[in-house]
Amino acid sequence: MAAPEQSAPELRVSQWIGGDGTKLDTPVTLSQLGQGPKILFAFQHWCRGCHLHGFPTLQRLHTGLAPKGVGFAVIQTVFEGEHENTFEKLRANQLQYELPVAFGHDPIPPGARLPTFMEDYRTRGTPWFSVIDAEGAVVYSDFQIDADKLVAHLERA
Repeated sequence: MAAPEQSAPELRVSQWIGGDGTKLDTPVTLSQLGQGPKILFAFQHWCRGCHLHGFPTLQRLHTGLAPKGVGFAVIQTVFEGEHENTFEKLRANQLQYELPVAFGHDPIPPGARLPTFMEDYRTRGTPWFSVIDAEGAVVYSDFQIDADKLVAHLERA
């Protein structure tokens, strides 16, 4: 559904923990991430690139942009390795990277080929960054992102 410059689909991830690690009773929605731009980060617990590059980049983005009203959510897309990429691992990653944001767990639904986030945002793996502007359009969606350039751009906007 979503490609750059297309309207961001609503999140269909059903299992979440809040920024404090508490299991949430209801799914997180895009509107709960605020009225400004949003950054969605997809990962897998066992993904080496997620830990070497993805999470450190996300930390830089969060540090530079959360105080400016940018909303964040992290989604574990479980398209393989269900035994390692579990709901219980969300909190471990949240604590390890000191990210007080919502973390979602998105396994493949029965009868589907991919997790809902991968299907809706047309991601191709992990680590994956999707950036949604304040108007709700997906303006960036790819494996890597230049955190310094994005922070500088959004600081000017």
